[in-house]
Amino acid sequence: MAPLEENHAAVMAEDNAEDSDGANFKLQNERTSSEPLKQRLEYEVRLGKKQNHGTIVGTAREQEDQIFAVLYEDLGKHRVESYRDEVGILLKSLKNSLTHFEKWMTPKKVMLPEPLGLVLIFSAWNFPLALSLEPLIGAISAGCTAVIKPSEHAPATSSFLARAIPRYMDTKAIKVIEGGVSVAEQLLQEKWGKIFFTGSRQVGRIIMSAATKHLTPVTLELGGKCPAVFDSRLSSLDRKMAAKRISVAKWGCCNGQACLDVDYLLVEIDLLKQSIRRTYGENLAESESIAKIVNKHHFKRLRSLLEDPGVSASVVHGGSIDEEKLFIEPTILLDPPVSSELMTEEIFGPLLLIVTLKNIEDSIAFINSRPKPLAIYVFTKDDRLKRRVVSETSSGSVTFNDVQLHYFSDELPFGGVGESGIGSYHGKFSFDTFSHEKAVLRRHFFMEPPARYPPWNDF
Repeated sequence: MAPLEENHAAVMAEDNAEDSDGANFKLQNERTSSEPLKQRLEYEVRLGKKQNHGTIVGTAREQEDQIFAVLYEDLGKHRVESYRDEVGILLKSLKNSLTHFEKWMTPKKVMLPEPLGLVLIFSAWNFPLALSLEPLIGAISAGCTAVIKPSEHAPATSSFLARAIPRYMDTKAIKVIEGGVSVAEQLLQEKWGKIFFTGSRQVGRIIMSAATKHLTPVTLELGGKCPAVFDSRLSSLDRKMAAKRISVAKWGCCNGQACLDVDYLLVEIDLLKQSIRRTYGENLAESESIAKIVNKHHFKRLRSLLEDPGVSASVVHGGSIDEEKLFIEPTILLDPPVSSELMTEEIFGPLLLIVTLKNIEDSIAFINSRPKPLAIYVFTKDDRLKRRVVSETSSGSVTFNDVQLHYFSDELPFGGVGESGIGSYHGKFSFDTFSHEKAVLRRHFFMEPPARYPPWNDF
């Protein structure tokens, strides 16, 4: 669930990260201490890594109150939201991995899954715990060692991970390096078995460019403008349920600061207003169920989007702001200018766009006229429309009649396509992301056809 990062140069100018010598010292120590572990391909050694899975469980369960505290400090998340999107999803993924990873790593007849070695994981600030440890589960399952670089924009959670991981996990295999952009740039100069990045397309390009130096494989979990198609032919009861699901997914999941949030809705509006009031109450500024905007930089970015004259005229619900509390009310905009930044860039905030169409079938052409999204959500009972969306659009995933639930499934790959990402993870797909399937061919010394070897004068 990727956040929209600040402009790279701006981040560098504001960076207060640790000095470069300190980062280099830590990295060199990591390389020296981890080098022998990179070759642990034997079955019984990799089976021993089950201990590290168990310590992630210990971190999540024993430190649950501390986790809730740091997530509230960084993002203002309610405990229920934090458990659902951070702690709970980690415990579920760990249970799945512990149940299956011995089967995953068992050599096949002609293929041997081998770990990619020492991997680098860049996590994001909007789900700073889950997006640090979820990829780590896959890396450990595959037999890799890892360096985690948490986001500096969630400093309380970053500090928690830096303290907790050495306490609960093997520090020869897993390390946390904190810091800002200068530290990240130094890490990118090194050679890695794989780089796993969650963040914006802008920073993803920087990661991919740096990876070319050593031809390092990358997984890029980016984002994009995820649309929801709302078929007005649904029954009244179904439309109310659809509006409720869109509303809670948009504003109840880090207050719109998630790559899987609905960015724009094709058709329908009135039901959403009612759903907002029913779900979050009349006094939204005092609601404990809505997260705050992560920092002033992103608050000002979102306010600037709303202050565009063409955009402000399209606000039909919400729009109030409180800079001191870093609060922006859930806001609905009707047919904002197509050329506005709001319509061309990922919003990453509590603003939902309504785009009206003459015919619901036109939604396919509208989606295809834009970069491939991370997810498409379609609320309909029309089987023909479902088939057309699946066959005529391209996206990381398609979900019918709900929002975001595919992210919680261990049976489905989570990832984008095109500008919304490269590669995928979750469940067995995480294991595959950090593994290389090595082909193994075994031959006997039988007689062979003469045509295999020259001279071929007799042919």
